[in-house]
Amino acid sequence: MDNPVHDGTPSAEGIGPGPEVVFTADFASTRQWVAGRSWAYPDGGPVNPGDNKLDHLTADPAYSRAGTFRATLRKDGLWDTGLLTTEGSEEGFTVRTGDVLEARVRLPREAGAWPAIWTWRDGGQEIDVFEYHPDNPDLLELTNHVRGGNSYYRDPSVRPGGQVDLRVRFGSRSVVWWVNGRQVFADRQGVGRSWHAYLIVNLSVCAGRYHPPPAPHVKEMSYEVQSLVVRRPAALADTDADEPESHEPESHEPESHEPESHEPEAHEPEAHEPQARGTEVESGA
Repeated sequence: MDNPVHDGTPSAEGIGPGPEVVFTADFASTRQWVAGRSWAYPDGGPVNPGDNKLDHLTADPAYSRAGTFRATLRKDGLWDTGLLTTEGSEEGFTVRTGDVLEARVRLPREAGAWPAIWTWRDGGQEIDVFEYHPDNPDLLELTNHVRGGNSYYRDPSVRPGGQVDLRVRFGSRSVVWWVNGRQVFADRQGVGRSWHAYLIVNLSVCAGRYHPPPAPHVKEMSYEVQSLVVRRPAALADTDADEPESHEPESHEPESHEPESHEPEAHEPEAHEPQARGTEVESGA
């Protein structure tokens, strides 16, 4: 797995010099990750129909342990899907207030695929680093379910099968997202000073309520997480001075306040909704 190089110099995005890398994802590691179950699903899984998912979680290493998260159609109409979480693992890693997560992903192509990197703990504490649906081909969903705030970020660099670099800073007063090296959204809500949560990386399959299910001829889909690291500042104090500001105009787009749902529900834009390319929609400020 390719990992980003951190040379300790200040970044162009202004995050600051020299934060320590405290977590480098090794998806094959059973010390880091638990496969095929998560308390974000009812009773830990394997299914979650209430969240509009056709998932049937599997611990089969072929579905997640190589960094390629797969889904294959079952005879009962559900899909065996790959999910990894740090919750319940031997190391039990949690991201904390002030941490910076960086990931490089290759998006899926098939309609019905629903990839995500997100956080979860004790029935909530959810921050969606990203969600993606190929029926909205140029759109990433970036959401703070902890305090409310989301952006539907559109850009031509976001496309089915495309590679995307993601960076998220979990600030106490603002969660900040970068896409392909550009700051695209600061929610001005944050997670508070004592927040911490487990990581989840997975591929779900849409059941059709808000996004189309897979086409009848599609039997398999996948997306790839090429790297994932978490950096932590030497001083965990989360001050206003190191809180990046957003320079994008605010929007009055309604927020999602449903912490236990991973689906953006009624606020999801239609696939053909006109919106300027390369712009960001902020909410929750």
